[in-house]
Amino acid sequence: MEDPRTLNKILYVRPPANILSFNEIVSLWEKKIGKTLDRFYVPEDQLLKNIHEYPFPLSCFLSFCHYTFVRGDTSIFETEDPSAVDATELYPEVKYTTVDQYLDRFV
Repeated sequence: MEDPRTLNKILYVRPPANILSFNEIVSLWEKKIGKTLDRFYVPEDQLLKNIHEYPFPLSCFLSFCHYTFVRGDTSIFETEDPSAVDATELYPEVKYTTVDQYLDRFV
């Protein structure tokens, strides 16, 4: 079934409860398993240096990690594009599985 509100639009599916940082996901997991995981932090400037110094494919992987986990560019953004619509606003009746609920499957 076509929804005329979405025709010629970019449809974003970003349920608010699922916009989490990597650290928030790790914290959820720790809570579920009842253990604290060892965390190893790499400062952003060191990560950027490694991206430039390490050979491919490791540099590519590190670039993806920086883009996703440090900058958060894959989930935390606002758009003022008039062709963009948010699925959670168009379909508030849809109940999405949260990251928290999804992690329960692995405990």
